[in-house]
Amino acid sequence: MKSARVITIGLLIPVQLLILIQPSNAAPAYVFPVAGCSVKYAHSHHDYPATDIQANKGCAFVAPINGIVDEIVAKDVWSGKTNLGQDRGGLSVSIIGDDGVRYYGSHLSKIETTTVVGIRVSAGTKLGEVGNTGSARGTAPHLHFGISWPTEKNIWWVRRGVLYPWKYLDAWKAGKDLSPANSIKTVKLKMGEIPPKPKK
Repeated sequence: MKSARVITIGLLIPVQLLILIQPSNAAPAYVFPVAGCSVKYAHSHHDYPATDIQANKGCAFVAPINGIVDEIVAKDVWSGKTNLGQDRGGLSVSIIGDDGVRYYGSHLSKIETTTVVGIRVSAGTKLGEVGNTGSARGTAPHLHFGISWPTEKNIWWVRRGVLYPWKYLDAWKAGKDLSPANSIKTVKLKMGEIPPKPKK
């Protein structure tokens, strides 16, 4: 009986040590979407949920989570005369994170040549550079950052953002993991998968 107890305890100790060690070595699931630069962003946005992250032109826009590049707009066709919703973002990239959430960055000055639809990226991978393309032309460079659920292509009024992201940005900037996945599910149930297209 004594030898059996010794064996049981001996087996438990390595497992307990493994449980204690793993969390300290684990990388954060989420990272702030602008890397290597000073940033500012308000806890507000104009007429829909999103955030404009002020940063110098050329600062890196990075994947905030592991995921797949979903949609790219590689040509800036925005015109102040038409101001079409689908064109306002200028150069943009969206990814579908491993959490099932879509993350969208727009007004980019450049998209990396390695950023292509369907490629898998890791959190922190550079996708493009901060700029002021699209309807941000003539304004200070910034990253428009939107969070939404995945849709078919060109549903720009969902892609641009449906959930205010600043509490998640605050957490990621502080090195903390905070997922918007459950909140996105709640908003989707309330709004419907493809809500009516806005007039503006």
